[in-house]
Amino acid sequence: MSDAILPLRRAVHAHLSVDAELTALIGAGRIHDEPPRAASGLYVVHGEVAAEDWSTGSDRGCEQKLSLVVWAGESASSRKALEAAARIVASLEGAVLVPEGHRLANLTWLSSKLARDPKTHLPTVTLTFRAVTDAL
Repeated sequence: MSDAILPLRRAVHAHLSVDAELTALIGAGRIHDEPPRAASGLYVVHGEVAAEDWSTGSDRGCEQKLSLVVWAGESASSRKALEAAARIVASLEGAVLVPEGHRLANLTWLSSKLARDPKTHLPTVTLTFRAVTDAL
C-alpha cells in the first residue's frame, strides 16, 4: 500500500499551506519536499516516511509513520522552530484531510524532537505522526 504515501503527503502539504497561523509564523511558500538551498528563516520539509500494510480480509489499508521537519535557518531561533512545530501539530490534529484515492482513518502526533543538524548546526524540530488510510 505504498501508493498511499504521496496522496497523504500532498494532502498534508495542501492543508498546512493554507493554515493562516502557520503562514504568519514561517511565511508563505515555505513548505517543501526537499530542503531549499541557502534558505534563511523558518521552513518545513517533508521528512522520512515508513509505510506498512494495514489491510484486513476485505479492505486494503496502510499505516504510515511520517515526519515533518521544521528548520530554523540562519536568521531564526530554536524557539521559533518549536512555535512553528506546535502550530503544525495543532493544525493537523483533527484535520479533515482527503488523500486522493484513500480515506484517512486516523492521524495522530507521536513525537517532537529538537536537535541541531550535524552539518549546519542549525536547529531542527522533527515531528513524527502516525496515519492510517484505507484505499477507496
